[in-house]
Amino acid sequence: MPFLAHLRELRDRVRNAALFFVAAFCVCFYFATDIYAWLREPLFEVWHDRNAALVAAGKQSLGEPTIAFAKLTEPFWVQMSVALWAGIFLASPFIFYQLWKFIAPGLYKRERRITVSFAGFSAVMFVGGAVFCYYLVLNRLYDFLLGYANTEPGGGTKPMLMMQDYLDLTRDMMLAFGAVFELPLLILFLSMVGLVTHRGLWKFNRWFVVIAFIVGAILTPSPDVVSQVMMATPMILLYNFSILLSWRVTVRREAREKILRDKERLADEAERAERARRRAAGETVDEDDDDEYEDDDD
Repeated sequence: MPFLAHLRELRDRVRNAALFFVAAFCVCFYFATDIYAWLREPLFEVWHDRNAALVAAGKQSLGEPTIAFAKLTEPFWVQMSVALWAGIFLASPFIFYQLWKFIAPGLYKRERRITVSFAGFSAVMFVGGAVFCYYLVLNRLYDFLLGYANTEPGGGTKPMLMMQDYLDLTRDMMLAFGAVFELPLLILFLSMVGLVTHRGLWKFNRWFVVIAFIVGAILTPSPDVVSQVMMATPMILLYNFSILLSWRVTVRREAREKILRDKERLADEAERAERARRRAAGETVDEDDDDEYEDDDD
């Protein structure tokens, strides 16, 4: 495909993705208040549990869970931000589909047939990572962070959370986990095009454990160990699962390549046998072709 045609294709794919995103943004903005209420549920649940534990221990509770705003315009911009990021999640199947459609012309015909499947699974894994974070990570993270609250008389510290700050932390965590859950599809794609194999991935496994904790420390917005471990653990599991996917793809590809090499070798041997027969019969044989076959053997 010519360069200008690539640019036109990129323009069309970006336009289509933008249209889907705008539609998703409008829908999410209408439900922004409900979405934000859903996002704060892990915090409020942990807050109530910690209050119950403090009261049971004879200590002062943290009070009713509340989220405040420091500026008059903050609630509006929080709703805009909620609609923006929720729209990305909602439109992600269509965005990934446009991405794969742009990549597809550079792939073989067999690989282009799985474009839609890749787009669908990309969206599922991305949303799945965010859901994993919401239900399994946020509660533990917020419980750890609320543990810094101190209700002792005279030197107590109680949490006073701002709307934007809470949204930023929750959003960054969910986006980071969504990106991490794309790892199996990325490795599967690289295996399909022959850039990686299960052998190389397995040799790199021990180094990936170290990298997983480093990436967990970078991507998680809070400096606590809990969120880093909660991110590094699924990364390591997903990487090892990716090795199995790569093994299956690599074995199949190598089997096809071996069959093709065997067919080419048998065809070469049959051609040589035919040329030897023609020589024995006194027929004329083009010597240039013999040199070509000798070069192929070399």
